[in-house]
Amino acid sequence: MSRARVHLFDTTLRDGAQTAGVDFTLHDKIVVARLLDRLGVDYVEGGYPGANPTDTEFFAEKRTERARFTAFGMTKRAGRSADNDPGLRGVLAAEADACCFVAKTWDFHVTHALGVSLDENLRQIRETVRAAVAAGREAMIDCEHFFDGFKANPAYALACAHAAYEAGARWVVLCDTNGGTLPHEVTEIVAEAAHAVPGDHLGIHAHDDMGLAVANSLAAVLAGVRQIQGTLNGLGERCGNANLTTLIPTLKLKPDLAERFEIGVTDAGLASLTQLSRAFDELLNRPSNRYAPYVGANAFATKAGIHASAILKDPRTYEHVDPAAVGNRRRLLVSDQGGKSNLLAELARIGVEADKADPRLDALLAEVKAREAQGYSYEGAEASFALLAKRALGRVPDFFAVESFRVMVERRHNSLGERVTASEAVAKVRVDGDTLMSAAEGIGPVNALDLALRKDLGRYQPYIADLKLTDYKVRILNGGTEAVTRVLIESTDADGESWTTVGVSPNIIDASFQALVDSMVYKLLKAGAPAEGQPS
Repeated sequence: MSRARVHLFDTTLRDGAQTAGVDFTLHDKIVVARLLDRLGVDYVEGGYPGANPTDTEFFAEKRTERARFTAFGMTKRAGRSADNDPGLRGVLAAEADACCFVAKTWDFHVTHALGVSLDENLRQIRETVRAAVAAGREAMIDCEHFFDGFKANPAYALACAHAAYEAGARWVVLCDTNGGTLPHEVTEIVAEAAHAVPGDHLGIHAHDDMGLAVANSLAAVLAGVRQIQGTLNGLGERCGNANLTTLIPTLKLKPDLAERFEIGVTDAGLASLTQLSRAFDELLNRPSNRYAPYVGANAFATKAGIHASAILKDPRTYEHVDPAAVGNRRRLLVSDQGGKSNLLAELARIGVEADKADPRLDALLAEVKAREAQGYSYEGAEASFALLAKRALGRVPDFFAVESFRVMVERRHNSLGERVTASEAVAKVRVDGDTLMSAAEGIGPVNALDLALRKDLGRYQPYIADLKLTDYKVRILNGGTEAVTRVLIESTDADGESWTTVGVSPNIIDASFQALVDSMVYKLLKAGAPAEGQPS
């Protein structure tokens, strides 16, 4: 039996940016686009070129290799031709494979919000789609408030959808914009929409205001749509959008769905889902939802007792899928029976070979647990975890030793009488028995410490010449004046490889220092630098 292809359309970089407290930088967008591309989604919608400098610069070049890079925009304005609409032309000028335009499909919005006639709105939809197709872009229309519009005026909502399809839209996406539609209503309305637009050209865009975005998306697929729009970890305005982190494993692992539908995410991509979900939260500097389906730290956690006993005898008793399939692990909260096997799996994933009989693994596992209790998190800091593991296995040579460091922050008036804050740092390191001391000024204490630390590493200097710190995030793990701080630092080099390291301490400078040192050691190890005392 052939399976129907369901296309995944990720809107994290636009809809996700509507989340309270989320603000993507250009660097964040580039990193997230790469993560999504590797995961295997079909479309990555990057934002609205022309609406703000970040999105405009993001679309200066194509940011995906596999997924179709998609620009978002509005249908053309009334009273202007497609060639004379700056917003539309800005979207079509973007370096994108596809363009997704939002259109009004609720008659009330057309007459009251847009202030145009119903027929004029249909013309705007058609002309926008035709302009995108003529520009060589794959065109799609997001039918805003489609389900509310259908309930108010079914004929007009369907006319809008058909107008988009007739004009050449590859996808006509039915949007539950306020998240107020129930699954049975989605099923019924999608069935009606399929009379106006073939199902293999229909998509679903669900919001989670009733906690039903995933259910509504699945109901739509079962009713005939073949594109699902959603976001990583369910980000989005108000209560969020359909959570692709939940939808992807459901589509792949639930037999009734997997036998009928296929998606572009491979088994390997699925196995990276937990790590990707948590790394994404680290990038946003926000705690992961421990209770999230499939990927949460507690998704497969059980307290000791009758449930734990049953799981040990047959995991299927309380686990609806294998945790390893999504890159997660079982946790028995009193006695973690699977710790060593999970450690071995993680070592294999990052390319560290280890014999399961090696007694040093027990010490490594104990250290990882102790560090996690202190606040370390290695989900988004694989370089630090790789160093920790390799040190435990005796595979990290001594390169240099830090004898001491000092950071000074001074607020003063400059020669113009302006009040400024200056940061200075001094680092003392020992290389091949020689003590080297360097000082530097920076725009902040961490920048000054970074500059001082790698200003002079003796014979190791050439190996770190191309090392750059590209991102820095701080999270306070508990409140009060004695709060523990976790710092994540992302670095890169001329090879284009990037890696992330972590440090934890009650002192933010000390935590930053730990992450900086790990970054430098990882770079030296990566570059094949000789150990202390060995010839260059």
